[in-house]
Amino acid sequence: MRMVLETTARALLRRVAVEQAYSRVPSLVAALVRDGRTVWFGGRGRVDGEPPTERTQYRIGSITKTFVAVMVMRLRDEGLLDLLDPLGKHLPDVPVPDVTIAQVLSHTGGLTAEAPGPWWERTPGAPAAELIATLGAESARHRPGRRYHYSNVGFALLGELVARRRAAPWDRAVREEILEPLGMGDTTPRPRPPHADGYAVHPWADILLPEPENDHGGMAPAGQLWSTAADLARWAAFLGGDTGDVLRPETVAEMREPAAVEDGDTWSRGYGLGLQLARHHGPGGPRRLAGHTGSMPGFLATVWTDPADGVAVLWMANTTSGVRGGLDTDLLDILAEHEPPLPAEWSPRPVDEDVLALTGPWYWGPAPYMLRALPRRGLSLTPVNGQGRTSRFAAQADGTWLGLDGYYAGETLQVVRTPGGVHLDVNTFVFTREPYDADVPVPGGVDPQGWR
Repeated sequence: MRMVLETTARALLRRVAVEQAYSRVPSLVAALVRDGRTVWFGGRGRVDGEPPTERTQYRIGSITKTFVAVMVMRLRDEGLLDLLDPLGKHLPDVPVPDVTIAQVLSHTGGLTAEAPGPWWERTPGAPAAELIATLGAESARHRPGRRYHYSNVGFALLGELVARRRAAPWDRAVREEILEPLGMGDTTPRPRPPHADGYAVHPWADILLPEPENDHGGMAPAGQLWSTAADLARWAAFLGGDTGDVLRPETVAEMREPAAVEDGDTWSRGYGLGLQLARHHGPGGPRRLAGHTGSMPGFLATVWTDPADGVAVLWMANTTSGVRGGLDTDLLDILAEHEPPLPAEWSPRPVDEDVLALTGPWYWGPAPYMLRALPRRGLSLTPVNGQGRTSRFAAQADGTWLGLDGYYAGETLQVVRTPGGVHLDVNTFVFTREPYDADVPVPGGVDPQGWR
């Protein structure tokens, strides 16, 4: 794949340059990924007197949580745990044993946000066993499942769960099972040269204050890792579905499904299983983004991917605060405005005759629906006028179809053939070839006098 056009690169670099200058950031790097490959990188500022590069390390803070979450999902896929397992089944010494693993992953377990004692992000950490020993009943701030409440402590506990199930430190498991297979050798628990130092910028003068960097022990799974733009670009591609042999793409798609929202009915921010979610409307149309933000004293970072468009954005900075919200989506908007993606070329594909016979109009009562054929004997059921339930279905070995999304997700579609004709039964919802076909067993029957 080619890089972006020179005019696009100039517009992208200008946006990064404006942010670095206006927000007074010691150094700032950003990159865009398309179809799994970096198509643009830009950096401003200085690290040890030199411009930052794709191999300059920055601390990525809570993006660390996404690696821990992938480890948990690997354990789930191996059958070593269930997401509905109570935490106490695997960590019997925790004071909140009834919170489920899924609730901790989605920050809906009601756990406290921070660990007891001095603020963990600026102080050395105790081992996990000591951390757990300091937690008490007050660690439960809300009824599990009641609301979204972000919890660093929760991911510290998940890191310990990974360590116990793997009989190895959580970061070693991440390195051996995720980073090495994906070629992310520059992602480490502690910094390696060349790396940016973390700073606070004085609010009223152009001077810096170095921020501390420590090993946070039991809290490390909440925000310990360092990474580079090159490695984070590979991680963005992973979160978008290019998972290699680390995790099934279907599992990552499950992680991207909304489990909680942060900001009300018309949500723009939410959370899945270890992944932050965002919705954005820009020149490229509506986007559903998945990824994570990160902040630690002296550092800020963000990675977002849009699987539907095959595009991702990331940036990292060595400042405690100041980078304005919107840098990430601005870069996506510039790319979409200057170089909108081309739709994939249409080409004919074979359809089995029995599937082809099912396509076309169907009626749920008087409401018209359209059934279309999808690859691999799949089906798509959509309302003709846009008002109604839309779902896709995957063919099963027993001749039925399983709902993949929408209202009918997880439900079964059956083709029922009777002497009077054929109809579809989707978990008791009957679809007929004519509105209220009297020859089909419509639930409740059809008035014998018919339409009049």
